[in-house]
Amino acid sequence: MSDWALEILDVSLTRGDTEILRHVNWQLPRGACAAILGPNGSGKSTLARIIACYLWPTKGEVAVLGGAFGEVNRLEARQQVRLVQAAGPYDVEPSLTAREVVLTGFFSSIGLYDSVTPKMETEADRLLHLVGLNHVADHTYATLSSGERVRSLIARALVVQPSLLLLDEPTNGLDLLAREQVLATVQSMFQQPGQSPTVIMITHHVDELPPATTHVLLLDEGKVAASGSPDHVLTSEVLSAVYRCPLQVMHSNGRYRIEVHPKAWEQLLNRR
Repeated sequence: MSDWALEILDVSLTRGDTEILRHVNWQLPRGACAAILGPNGSGKSTLARIIACYLWPTKGEVAVLGGAFGEVNRLEARQQVRLVQAAGPYDVEPSLTAREVVLTGFFSSIGLYDSVTPKMETEADRLLHLVGLNHVADHTYATLSSGERVRSLIARALVVQPSLLLLDEPTNGLDLLAREQVLATVQSMFQQPGQSPTVIMITHHVDELPPATTHVLLLDEGKVAASGSPDHVLTSEVLSAVYRCPLQVMHSNGRYRIEVHPKAWEQLLNRR
């Protein structure tokens, strides 16, 4: 078995005359907590769909969990990968309880149409506890807050014990508390080394990276601007260049945040 969860070699993707990804290279070891970071339009979600085995690159080589595209059945490879999109094209049935939402993960369905076993119910309850939702297990999905819905979808993805978990902007639109609860959920997966899947978070914001993050891929207009450890990638110089504004990166307690001084605002407004 390959030690790499992900191997991307010189990958490009073109749609019409537009190059969405250009010569992307990235390797990620199994069991890592990683982030794909970059501005809008940098190619983050497109790369995530390639990693999730839903898109085929125009050029280059991709191997997910040791299986190289073109050599393995992508439908089978997809069984080991789960993609959670809080604002995805499909949503679960709103009348399902939080526990039932998690149980649908066993069947890869948006409704619960099959019989569940006591073992499945036990695992669903364990994961609801892991994501901090055991107190709303019997509440319907329609009544859950946005943050609770995201956490229930993460638990839903984990029931099949995927080897690779992709979280596409999991904190998008959440308030501060809900955001921190989602990040705490991700962090909790890494409290016991060796038992977590490889996790990749796709986000715009460095303050949405949990302390467990060990690898960062920074994209800019479809190209790799930097990759490596957070300390190597998340620097004021590198991020100022990618986001096209003067910013200062601060680091404390394993978390990163960015500050743009108000004196720079006029310059930003006048930029064309």
